[in-house]
Amino acid sequence: MTIALDRPQKTRSAQIREKLGYPIIDTDVHTQEFEPAVLDYLEQVGGTALVERFKENLPGSSRFKWYKQSWEERFAYRTNRPNWWGRPTKNTLNLATISLPKLLHERLQEAGTDFAVVYPNLATMAPNIGNEEMRRAVCRAVNTYHADIFRPYSDRLTPIAAIPLHTPEEGIEELEYAVNVLGLKAIQIPGYVRRPIPAFEKYGKEVANEVVWIDNFGLDSEYDYDPFWAKCVELKVVPTTHASSQGWTTQRSVTNAQYNHINHFAFAAEALCKSLFFGGVTRRFPQLKFAFLEGGSAWGASLYADIIWHWETRNKQHLLSNNNPAIIDKEALVELYTRYGGELVDGRLDKIGDGLGFHHQLLAPEDPGELDEFELAGIEKPEDVRDRFLNHFYFGTESDDTRVSQAFNRAANPFGDRVKAFLGSDSGHWDVPDITAVTANAYSMAEREIITEEDLRYFLSIHPLELYTSLNQDFFKGTGVEKAANEYLAGK
Repeated sequence: MTIALDRPQKTRSAQIREKLGYPIIDTDVHTQEFEPAVLDYLEQVGGTALVERFKENLPGSSRFKWYKQSWEERFAYRTNRPNWWGRPTKNTLNLATISLPKLLHERLQEAGTDFAVVYPNLATMAPNIGNEEMRRAVCRAVNTYHADIFRPYSDRLTPIAAIPLHTPEEGIEELEYAVNVLGLKAIQIPGYVRRPIPAFEKYGKEVANEVVWIDNFGLDSEYDYDPFWAKCVELKVVPTTHASSQGWTTQRSVTNAQYNHINHFAFAAEALCKSLFFGGVTRRFPQLKFAFLEGGSAWGASLYADIIWHWETRNKQHLLSNNNPAIIDKEALVELYTRYGGELVDGRLDKIGDGLGFHHQLLAPEDPGELDEFELAGIEKPEDVRDRFLNHFYFGTESDDTRVSQAFNRAANPFGDRVKAFLGSDSGHWDVPDITAVTANAYSMAEREIITEEDLRYFLSIHPLELYTSLNQDFFKGTGVEKAANEYLAGK
């Protein structure tokens, strides 16, 4: 095959990598499964009948529902228009690269990348399959498939294991198999489970499928997911997520897929992040870190600052000292109404009450304990937010996403901190037409002074090293970045 021989010896990205002198870790490289082989694995796991059902009801088939409907049906059901043409096709070499582990391994350094965490396309959707038998079989099959095909290339590539979480028990079972049997060391969890709202189930399955609530495994969850988080710590794996919110209320355009696509990863990731934080997961599991892929990092910087602002203005002591109706000086209030109310209050001064209106009583907490909505997270001062948020959450960001500057804007971020943005290139998808340009794109942000050279190193190297060695110090053992990982750990 001559096409590989015609490739340039050193791309601009490869030249930049040599200049930088530190390893570059890409936390989100996508590959495309070879479907006939996946079906072979699925047949081994679930049998021929299940394979036929799978082909008729592909994961994410709700995305295809739009194409089967008339325009009248699309508007009647408010079916969100899905994306299409999601793979780069102009460059045949790139198209083949995302499907063939051997070729991806060979070409990784052309992107300036030393090591990559691989997110296959089917596997990202597998944990969201509604039918339990199908969901668990597909997760098991794709995990086995990816473990087998990437095993020879583990020095530079490691695939994620798809972990279903409709219940903590099924998550633990697949996690143990993926780590202990298949030898996988990176995982992806769903960002949420869509659960029917019980009060609406009486209206039938069609209504129950639409009227749902989003269970994010932390705050107000249907199950106690602490046993699953504990198993992650025990098995030394970092939960990452790659969840979509397309089809949620604000991303349900019938006609415009871009309307539905913009920020959908960020919206889903933010919902999970808030749930983990306010549900106290990061308080109860101080060792555990989480990563959110493909949504960028600007939302993470915004959420970090927003939580601190909400704590400062809505913590229990502040509410009791500044917003409690019981502290109103009613005599002074009546005097002010008398002096300045004029005809508005004339003859009705006895109706003033506490000046807040009758409706505020309807909004009052039933229990004084409800005043502290930061209690589960263990927040008693702003620094606690930093410890429970900033030290636990990492944000995958594409190499050309200039909004990463917000994550590294230490003058604006609380306590002068960097929000933990790191490279997740999304190579293999439509938004990366040239997979060899990843490092060059990232470096251009330093060249244009969008971020500093020091920030660039955190983005490309330090933050991913920090994340993946946080539980497993041997994560990079036997890889092309083992030496750098050991030096990082020694210097901590």
